Amino acid sequence: MRLKDDVNPLVFLLFRVVVWLYSLLSYLPSLLLTSSSSGSFSHPSQRVKARSVSGRPAGPYRDVAALNQLATSMQPDINTLDGIFENSAKRFPNQQFLGTRQVLREEDEMQDNGRMFKKVILGEYQWMSYEKAYRAARAFGSGLAALGQKPFKNIAIFCETRAEWTIASQACFMYNFPLVTFYSTLGGPAIAHGLNQTEVSHIITSKELLETRLKMILMEVPRLQHIIVVDDKPTTWPGFPRGISVHNMAAVQELGAKPENASRQRQSPGPSDIAVIMFTSGSTGIPKGVMISHSNLIAGITGVAERVPDLGVNDTYIAYLPLAHVLELTAEMVCLAHGCRIGYSSPQTLADQSTKIKRGSKGDCTVLQPTLMAAVPEIMDRIYKNVMLKVQEMSVLQKTLFVLAYNYKMDQLAKGYRTPLCDKLVFQKVRALLGGRTRVLLSGGAPLSAATQRFMNICLCCPVGQGYGLTETCGAGTISQLWDYSTGRVGAPLVCCEIQLKDWVEGGYRSTDKPCPRGEILIGGPNVTMGYYKNKVNNQGDFFVDKNGQRWFCTGDIGEVQADGCLKIIDRKKDLVKLQAGEYVSLGKVEAILKNCPLVDNICAYANSEESYVIGFVVPNQKQLLALAEKHGISGTWMDMCNNPVMEKEVLKVITDAALAGQLERFEIPQKVRLIAEPWTPEMGLVTDSFKLKRKEIRTYYQQEIERLYGSK
Repeated sequence: MRLKDDVNPLVFLLFRVVVWLYSLLSYLPSLLLTSSSSGSFSHPSQRVKARSVSGRPAGPYRDVAALNQLATSMQPDINTLDGIFENSAKRFPNQQFLGTRQVLREEDEMQDNGRMFKKVILGEYQWMSYEKAYRAARAFGSGLAALGQKPFKNIAIFCETRAEWTIASQACFMYNFPLVTFYSTLGGPAIAHGLNQTEVSHIITSKELLETRLKMILMEVPRLQHIIVVDDKPTTWPGFPRGISVHNMAAVQELGAKPENASRQRQSPGPSDIAVIMFTSGSTGIPKGVMISHSNLIAGITGVAERVPDLGVNDTYIAYLPLAHVLELTAEMVCLAHGCRIGYSSPQTLADQSTKIKRGSKGDCTVLQPTLMAAVPEIMDRIYKNVMLKVQEMSVLQKTLFVLAYNYKMDQLAKGYRTPLCDKLVFQKVRALLGGRTRVLLSGGAPLSAATQRFMNICLCCPVGQGYGLTETCGAGTISQLWDYSTGRVGAPLVCCEIQLKDWVEGGYRSTDKPCPRGEILIGGPNVTMGYYKNKVNNQGDFFVDKNGQRWFCTGDIGEVQADGCLKIIDRKKDLVKLQAGEYVSLGKVEAILKNCPLVDNICAYANSEESYVIGFVVPNQKQLLALAEKHGISGTWMDMCNNPVMEKEVLKVITDAALAGQLERFEIPQKVRLIAEPWTPEMGLVTDSFKLKRKEIRTYYQQEIERLYGSK
């Protein structure tokens, strides 16, 4: 994973001497102060982080700090989500809590391809304090009750990530309204199915989603009576079917603040009451509603918070992932519990170079300067590839300095040392992409490649905690320790749960495997949810309760537990395909390795058990593909290039080299590829909101191409 360098040995020596002298002068005082008590050095990545409590290789494995008992809450006397918010409002009443940037104006901007694109100019963040947000949530919950919403009766939210989402959710937690969440990118049929299944009469949404998604399916949801729009304008909503009332959020809050409504006693939730019914992204089929209790979520955020040191009022979190995703909901609840600021953003306005930010104006990271951030691998892969492409365009001197600093810092991190001079002179500009103050970056939602994780550790000058969890476990499973700079692993179990390995004989994974036990990952603990809503078949297959009364979830993922107790995800049962000759191919493994190729922005590997080889659908990097086309004298439009058989063959050569460098077996390497001109987005329905591939939908969408690639043998 080192960067290739062709550096003059004298230049290399000079660089090492300068950096060594600076580091020595910077750290000599601390070395003198700590040397007497430091004892023998043991690198953090080699420390034992989890142990099998049974002594068997199958486990269950627990964090060394939770061997005797799993953690269930941060504070023993607070066991519901409304209690956490009330406690924070009392402890941090005047602390800034929810921040939003106002849109100053919108402008049309001509792109390089001649198309017009709407850009925004945004102002500074405007903040709402903890106390004010608590009052707003209380009034909104009271207003919903006045509109006929009852405790224990489901209410839905179909909205983008924004401050109003958090206020609405906290209102529902306070008044014991189970909150049904939907991704804002879900299609009409999926939304109608979820609303009808959960028998919702009230839904919270935004003006845009009401007009573009929800309005078309209202006649298919006969129980729906009230629509609450979080936007202030317009205040009147004509043209809706009889029996459906549309209200603005502010009007509902005013209704709730009236003395006759505010004075009514609310029915507080209990720990075992349902807080959220979270519909999954549907990467493997129809979205399932996961029932999450208050105690489940509290256990989950307790485990996550333990892995992030020194959380407090000096931290700022940037929120842009879907709040309907358990990763984002958990991250924001952790921040709420510790008095952190939460500034709202979106993938389109996150950075100065984001698609909706007008050229020359500032993105949200630059303005907010967050210290905490959660990200899915897709976003980090983009940052990695964009920076490395810019490195290739640097002058010889700049490129040499970057490569020397990168490789030097990688060596120092492996030894447990910091590199202040390299950080200041070389990586400061890269660090500024996320505002310049990020101290913790949490990755989840999908596996993060070792190359991208190493890049983030080095160039963003902050640790990357790679995590593993599922909606069914409140997003909690494992997170790597922030001082552990090893890559390719997801860390030890959180203090709220334990992990066990179940033999999967068909796939060849057993807990008796050497050198590391392997098998299907089972997660058990108080964070394991109550099951799927009205789905008895899946509940019986995916969940079980052991003899001690503890709930477990069967993840379908294959992992190995390494010597220090850390988990490594190595396969997925549903991604494993048996080829015609009997070889097993892990499609996820193939994709993870080929995504490191600069030419590949995204890829879906496909294999058919009736065929003898793998094929691939590749979304190419535009800059890299154009350069490859120019090299071979091929011209035309972007669509022409992606449809050109010669370009398919040239791209295949490049990814074959990348596959061999990544040590894929010959039978795992795609033998044919189809270039895809349009990037896959959640709106297309081919990836989830966290950019996981929807294999079934991709297979259906490209069925003719699959037949072509397998037919032209």
